[in-house]
Amino acid sequence: MHYEDILYTEVEGVATITINRPDRYNAFRGQTCMELIHAFNRAGWNKEVGVIVFTGAGDKAFCTGGDQGAHEGQYDGRGLIGLPVEELQGLIREVPKPVIARVNGFAIGGGHVLHVVCDLTIASEKAVFGQVGPKVGSVDPGFGTAYLGRIIGEKRAREIWYLCRKYSARQAYDWGLVNAVVPHEELDAEVQKWCDEILEKSPTALSIAKRSFNADSANIAGIGALGMQALSLYYDTEESKEGVAAFKEKRKPEFRKFYK
Repeated sequence: MHYEDILYTEVEGVATITINRPDRYNAFRGQTCMELIHAFNRAGWNKEVGVIVFTGAGDKAFCTGGDQGAHEGQYDGRGLIGLPVEELQGLIREVPKPVIARVNGFAIGGGHVLHVVCDLTIASEKAVFGQVGPKVGSVDPGFGTAYLGRIIGEKRAREIWYLCRKYSARQAYDWGLVNAVVPHEELDAEVQKWCDEILEKSPTALSIAKRSFNADSANIAGIGALGMQALSLYYDTEESKEGVAAFKEKRKPEFRKFYK
């Protein structure tokens, strides 16, 4: 498969998958998702690969979720929600290799969910975490909510989703949302350090451990599938469309009228 939206490399047992849309803050469209799915399958089942690093190009963003301005592909800012996006989230969890999110900047919205489903997260001090879903008439009804609650506790997870605030890397670390925070210029070295330690371990033992961890939260995939179906219907409502319109027009959404 020829990649247009991502970069893929393999070096000494480490596969690095990079969303290469820095001009869009590494927001994904349908094509991006399909390329990521191909790349994770390529790395995940390659016996020469021991660990996968997932990141975004440039210094501004890891990923900022769905590209609200994309209309040409399968993901038009919302598009086929529940198909490429849901498959990608599940695949990151299913590949039998540890996946490290290298968060170099903004991890917002759907991009925040992608780092959440990775096994580990190493963040630059410049990283910013947060959700925007309810602000733009959207939500992640699966791993982005239920699994997030398991990681940092429901009170914190509900705060993230209900208030749509932004959080620093240090705050995320204090909450247990990331594994390490380092100065931006040391990010690559820190990620490599973690990769080197993982590569010294038994790949079979790591695979079994990952599947065992996943077993405890596997039911969330079923809940998420149901939720994604509901979400696709919600996206057709005027309430959800108001969120998108407000975002594009750079104004506050008028959601209060939908309480009537």
